[in-house]
Amino acid sequence: MTISPQKRMHAFPALSGTVAAAALLAAVLGCGASSSAPTSPAAPASEPPIVVALGDSLTAGPGLQRDETYPADLQRHATAAGYPHRIINQGVTGDTSTDIARRFDRDVVAGTRVLILAAGANDGLQAVPVATLRSNLTSMIERAQARGIRVLLCGMETPPTHGFQYTIDFHRLFPDLASTYDVPLMPFLLMGIVGLPEYNLGDRVHPNARGAQLIADNMWPYLEPLLQRTMSVTTR
Repeated sequence: MTISPQKRMHAFPALSGTVAAAALLAAVLGCGASSSAPTSPAAPASEPPIVVALGDSLTAGPGLQRDETYPADLQRHATAAGYPHRIINQGVTGDTSTDIARRFDRDVVAGTRVLILAAGANDGLQAVPVATLRSNLTSMIERAQARGIRVLLCGMETPPTHGFQYTIDFHRLFPDLASTYDVPLMPFLLMGIVGLPEYNLGDRVHPNARGAQLIADNMWPYLEPLLQRTMSVTTR
């Protein structure tokens, strides 16, 4: 299912179904995982424009081959559509937004034109204050925009394990940031995937190869316009 980029989840009633599904995220996302980050590739001037997918295990794809993750599927979309961009997977299993923000300058390499920012799942599971998540996401969006990098913000939901008000505030954060910084918002990274065995690994939390492909299919309408706009732009 592909969601129109114009439709954002500002209305709270839309939260109910998503929260019910998102409750399954409280299982094992990031538990006991390695926190070592991937090595950042060099970005010579001769290389094609770069898209960095920055996130946690939902981006890293534990249990998948590298070419089965959603960034790899996005690369196939981009190549088939004739875009020269190279899409890099900078997901690290177990990372909160604080961990991701700490490695931002290293992992958002020179030559990056577009940033896919998919952070927050572990923050929600660990009841990280929404103010902290807001601060980290704000910092990363502002740092990207200061470098002339276009940002695609990926929304996340969290189950009401830590109180319903926390879940509401968490939900509202993503559309608020998208509006404040005028960046496109993919309302929920796991839309159409949470709770469906055919799209998840045995842990019922992490997408399998089919789930990763669905993430890429859902994300592509939000990402492609950014690729179009960066064809002739050089970042610092």
